Amino acid sequence: MPLLLGHRGSPHEHRENTLAGFQAALDAGLDGTELDVRRLGDGTLAVHHDAALRGGAALAGLTRAELPTWVPTLPDVLAWAADTGAYLNIELKWEAWAPDDRVARTLGSVRAHGLSRRVLLSSFHPLLLRAARELAPDVERGLLYHRPYRSGPLNLPEVVGRWVDCTALHPHHTLIDRDLLALARRRGWRVNAWTVNEEAEVQRLAALGVDGLIGDVPAHLLTARRGRK
Repeated sequence: MPLLLGHRGSPHEHRENTLAGFQAALDAGLDGTELDVRRLGDGTLAVHHDAALRGGAALAGLTRAELPTWVPTLPDVLAWAADTGAYLNIELKWEAWAPDDRVARTLGSVRAHGLSRRVLLSSFHPLLLRAARELAPDVERGLLYHRPYRSGPLNLPEVVGRWVDCTALHPHHTLIDRDLLALARRRGWRVNAWTVNEEAEVQRLAALGVDGLIGDVPAHLLTARRGRK
């Protein structure tokens, strides 16, 4: 059965990337949640998707004391996962070309909470995943991409996936077909789909045999397990 994760929690019920939303996804029957990590100006690792708050304040210019109470820190979420048994897909957002200290500090915090086997680190940024491979090869890595990337005969997700030694491909759900699943199986990679919000698409991907589904609506994701033991 596929792994089922809430996309930034359960965003139709609660504000995204909040502890309330993460708990709602778990309470609905999902295995855990996907979340985003950014760095504040004082080095705090904050769980937030955009580079700025809704009011316009850039996260890179804020300190922990200035962060709204509804924005959790990464250690807050890791402590919650350690208590609840939730599985986490932690996405490191692309903030600069060179890897920053988020990689080492995220991995260090994951290990400190005893979650190395219940976390998958993902990113659109290959250099972040390569750095993670060097620092903590035991923590799994997923390569995110949102469109076909080819250069002549080269399938770039495959080339990059090999370079970062990924565990999984994380393509947008519209890119997934039998050929992609066959490629992933040859490489020993899992395929986790995002963001899957239509029940019919959940059923299509489940029938293909994807390994994980990430979406906004827990009830739709749970249909992937309908009739399965």
